[in-house]
Amino acid sequence: MLSETGLVIAMIPACAGVSVALMAMLLGKAVAAIPPQDRRYMDTPPLGFRLMWWPIQWCSHVIRPLLSAGATASLTIRLRKAGLAYSIAPAQFLAARLLCGTMVAAGACWILASFAPLGTSSSFKAGGYAEAALVGTLCGWAYPAIWLKDRTAERKRMLQKTLPFYLDLITLCVEAGLNLQGALNQAVDKGPKGVLQQELQRVLRDIRNGKARADALRAMSDSVQEASVSNFVTAMIQAERLGMNLGPVLRAQADQRRSERFLRAEKLAIEAPVKLLFPLIAFIFPCTFIVLFFPIVIQFMQSGL
Repeated sequence: MLSETGLVIAMIPACAGVSVALMAMLLGKAVAAIPPQDRRYMDTPPLGFRLMWWPIQWCSHVIRPLLSAGATASLTIRLRKAGLAYSIAPAQFLAARLLCGTMVAAGACWILASFAPLGTSSSFKAGGYAEAALVGTLCGWAYPAIWLKDRTAERKRMLQKTLPFYLDLITLCVEAGLNLQGALNQAVDKGPKGVLQQELQRVLRDIRNGKARADALRAMSDSVQEASVSNFVTAMIQAERLGMNLGPVLRAQADQRRSERFLRAEKLAIEAPVKLLFPLIAFIFPCTFIVLFFPIVIQFMQSGL
């Protein structure tokens, strides 16, 4: 009887080891079934995507067949506006949202389990875990979308800020005798680093690879999807098609973009008092009233009124 008990005890870790080995084998087969992505001609993904790249790649391989054409096109446009069209695919972005929701939900449940008081009933714990998992999943699912929206807004702001300076550089180079491609090269070399420099580098790379200059500029306009850049690209293509001198056209574009920047600054300055109204009423005025009327109230209370 003792020998049978020892045999059973010895078989338990053996079975556990076999189970782990089978799970590892199945996981290895699943990983090997995912085709590697050729990223030789793609940009580097953001830091968060690089840290979770292999899980994102595995999830995107499963999600990709489930995505409809409309959802893929919509996500592609959003990623293009954020400057991520050459970094991540729509399925990878959705996979990142799913993984982020799962991780935040697990973190919320762990925090709830760590701070839960002793003696709590199991039904109450189950309901709390369900609520924490739901809230964590929603927050984790929404965070990548909010990050993408903020990145798009910041990219648009930086583009509007640097566009007049780049137009001045291109205008000076064209008026000095360079052609448009040479002027773009000089603007990329001498201009400030940022969104527009990356887009112009992509335009020059497309032109060197044999793409027509008008098509490369249109691709930049489609990638940025900003009205000022679209107007600049349209003016350049039209001027080259008609054989016009590019200097006056570029100078007019630079003046117009600079005027638009000043108008945006004036608009923000006018909107600032309206935006400050709610913080003043909700936070600053109550503190001021407390500081002013607290001594008066104390004196009334001490005098017995």
